[in-house]
Amino acid sequence: MFKLHGSIAAKLVLGYGLLGMASMVAVSAVFYVGTIGVLDQNIDGKIVTLSDRLLEQRRSPQSLELVREVNRQLSDGIDSDREIFLVTGADGRRLAGNLTAWPKADGGGDELLTGDVVRDGAATRARLYLRPLAGGGMLVVGRDLGEQEAIRGLVWRALATGAGVSLLLTVLGAALFRQQIDMRLSAIRRTAELIEAGDMSRRVPVVGDDEFSQLNRDINRMLDRIELLMDGVRHVSNAIAHDLRTPLSRIRGKLDEAVRHPSVEVLDNAAHDAIGHIDDLIRLFERLLQIAEAESGLRAQLFESVDLNRIAEDMADMYDASAEELDVRLTLVLSPDVAVHGDRNLLASAVASLLDNALKYAGAGAAIELRTARGAGTVSIAVCDNGPGIPEHERGKVTQRFYRLDKSRNLPGNGLGLSIVSATATLHDGELALEDGAPGLVARIILPVAAETSGA
Repeated sequence: MFKLHGSIAAKLVLGYGLLGMASMVAVSAVFYVGTIGVLDQNIDGKIVTLSDRLLEQRRSPQSLELVREVNRQLSDGIDSDREIFLVTGADGRRLAGNLTAWPKADGGGDELLTGDVVRDGAATRARLYLRPLAGGGMLVVGRDLGEQEAIRGLVWRALATGAGVSLLLTVLGAALFRQQIDMRLSAIRRTAELIEAGDMSRRVPVVGDDEFSQLNRDINRMLDRIELLMDGVRHVSNAIAHDLRTPLSRIRGKLDEAVRHPSVEVLDNAAHDAIGHIDDLIRLFERLLQIAEAESGLRAQLFESVDLNRIAEDMADMYDASAEELDVRLTLVLSPDVAVHGDRNLLASAVASLLDNALKYAGAGAAIELRTARGAGTVSIAVCDNGPGIPEHERGKVTQRFYRLDKSRNLPGNGLGLSIVSATATLHDGELALEDGAPGLVARIILPVAAETSGA
């Protein structure tokens, strides 16, 4: 039924089963000592006390007072069905009592023992206290253990029955526990097998809110992320193949033409065109590597306190000449206390990508604003323009790698700029929000406040 080797569930069941059995044994031992043990101690106390009281009469076996007291105890009708008395002389002859056969004492002193006796002609089990008398002889005081043995047997039967029922319940509970664990784990395994077969849409069923359900939710979130990354990889592969095919075809065509019509001018033009296209490909791969580096999280080890105002000022200075050349008005609006914990170079590169897009798509004569702001537990740096903007239904797609709007396909670029910005924001536990500028677009990088400033 259980496969112990290699089965965590079976090991848990066995461990808790053994723990339950050990607990039952401990409880049974306490119960036994608390009942039979107490009764045994009570009997010993009674016969010792009664023996002491009798010996206060006389310590001589020839004393008629001791013999009369023993006979009186036997004839008073109190506990007569269980009490045992015996007085013997120095020669071992019985002087008084209700025993006709009794165990002999091993030593010369007082002795408590349990043995078989013949009491009033009937064999029985008894607890006896043997005490030698001065001048020879012996006084025996005891109790018939018939009732005690009956209670002992009843207790043992009750404990055995309880142990059997508990063992049965433990086995049934262990089997149910094992079945429940197996059912929950089987659902995860079946889902894993289907996903391994290629069905990435499968998810682990989530029932209730226990630990397995929480684990299943975590697994499902992981699968969602994996599916998203796999879709991204497929999309990137197709996009790379498409984007590489065009420049490589152009390079090959130029070189082929140069080979078929060799001349210094033709070869020179072909070489320059090939170098330009190869440079474009190198920039493409550099941006892809930049996205991969941001998504890997390796740069998080280099994080430090960064002031977004400093980044905004540097980027405004850097793009001021480009904006002036395109007759674009670039303004800077700064807010105090906008420090974050992050990588300055990555954040600066992300802001540069947003400014590049704004200058490229807003067009000549546009107005661009670079602003920082502080909110409730967050800070942001945003690039706002009054250009054509991005349709609402496409804002969720433009952060995908190589995705480009139809109206921008004739412009230079490869559709990686916003992907880099989004990956950088995610690396910093933030997000890229694209909002309607009415008119234009507001591209906002929202980041958590740096720890050293959040408590200020």
